[in-house]
Amino acid sequence: MDPVIIVGAGPVGLTLALALARQDVPSVVLDEGPGKDEPRPARTVVLREDTAALMERLTGTALDEQGMRWTGFRSVRRRQVTGEVTFDRADPAPLHIAQHLLTGALRAAIADEPLVRVAADSRLDSMEQERSGVTAHTRGPGGTWWRGSYLVGCDGPRSTVRKLQDIRFPGRTAVERHAVAALRAELPWEGRALLHRMPPWRQSGPSAGEVTARPLPHGVWRLDWLLPPGKDLVTPELLVARIRETLAGWTDGTTPPYDLLDTGVHTVHHRLARRWRAGRVFLAGDAAHLLGALGTQGLDEGLRDADNLAWKLAPAWHHGHHETLLDSYQSERRAVVAARLRATDQVLPVLRGGGGLRHIVPGAARGHDTLLTDGHLGHGPLGAPGAYTDSPLAPGSLEGEIPVETAPGAPVADVRVTAEDGSFVRLRDRLGRGTLLVVLIAPGTGVWDRKHWVSAGVMPRLAAAVTALPHPAELLVAEEYPGAPAHSVLLVRPDGHLVTALTGVRPAELYAAAEAAVGGTVRQEAEASSGAR
Repeated sequence: MDPVIIVGAGPVGLTLALALARQDVPSVVLDEGPGKDEPRPARTVVLREDTAALMERLTGTALDEQGMRWTGFRSVRRRQVTGEVTFDRADPAPLHIAQHLLTGALRAAIADEPLVRVAADSRLDSMEQERSGVTAHTRGPGGTWWRGSYLVGCDGPRSTVRKLQDIRFPGRTAVERHAVAALRAELPWEGRALLHRMPPWRQSGPSAGEVTARPLPHGVWRLDWLLPPGKDLVTPELLVARIRETLAGWTDGTTPPYDLLDTGVHTVHHRLARRWRAGRVFLAGDAAHLLGALGTQGLDEGLRDADNLAWKLAPAWHHGHHETLLDSYQSERRAVVAARLRATDQVLPVLRGGGGLRHIVPGAARGHDTLLTDGHLGHGPLGAPGAYTDSPLAPGSLEGEIPVETAPGAPVADVRVTAEDGSFVRLRDRLGRGTLLVVLIAPGTGVWDRKHWVSAGVMPRLAAAVTALPHPAELLVAEEYPGAPAHSVLLVRPDGHLVTALTGVRPAELYAAAEAAVGGTVRQEAEASSGAR
């Protein structure tokens, strides 16, 4: 079987390659660059807790040592604090890390992965697709033809893959522009991020804007200034003036010492590809969507694309083309990103507009700050991880289904579980292997040796039911799960989204839910296709 061809060696493409390798699927990554990344301290990413956990699982690296988890987040309007968040176990902090460090960790992991080949200086210029696979041609010093089972375009906003497949990419251009600087300085709120709207040292009106300060390790900060609409040139002199003005406004009126490390201008576009799949060709990351206004993080969504697609390509690569499962990638991921874009575009005129009711409605400003904070921290409609509530992989009505705090289709909570070998691990540690997870909620088992409870109560019957499932599955035991009563059973997808929660051991319903979660069997799909003809 030919490898999966991945076009683009950014974080999304490298993540997809590693995720496929963890499921024994080989890939070749076509990198149009030299195979290394230029350090850019001002180009950083904010990853939500579960996405950061995905990166650490794949790289085997404690990214907290290279990035920073903030101790808190403060929202200020003029001189008034309008919101304050302190992170703890119940509300974990996001991870803020320079993108070149994240990419470097992925490249280091790939260097030790025999199933992944990275071809540097290889720019895609043509491709052909037929029933049995995909052929791609690259130009460069080693220009050649590549043969693959599938091809995934992770090649950014100007995706060659998307253009060659003639897939439209409608949306809005230059929704927002930000001047960006990375600098080393001492600020009054060590370890805490800040969203400052309408700072008092700026004029009132549309140019007043906002500035965001996000800490990184070693006393480094990334500062973003929202620029007024238009295409005015951001000169070095203008940016230095902004830096000095802002630092002075945050301290005692005198600009403190600082070391400027990097600068740039970040332009936010909102676009969504019409299709994310064309036969054996897929799009992911910025090739499929662009978002980022109001603090939302486009790369975080791109990494979720890779995680979703990897576990669906793996069974298709190992066992044969599976239309229902492969189609569900577009159905699930495009719907989630489209909902986030709609939510952002709906509130953008209210948050960025001038005049109107927003200045006279009591509490409006505080509500606006809350919306912006949600976008920055991954909460609410602007930022929270999407749930696949209308997924084609969702099981139908099940008699034994019960509600828990996690809705079907949403990411599961990261509880402590006991694995089959008796070890205690986190639930997220068992994700990404291509297997379903079956979790029994059994209070008290954590204090007993595994040999005392593995053959007691419902365990033998549940173990037999798990063995009989139509897709490989791992049986885990948790003492508790939010909202789940004792002896309930959770079925979790390989990417960590909840399929269903059942009351007690129900082998037939568990089987039906597992079968739906993997799109039915290949045999069923073939029979359905034959019957339709």
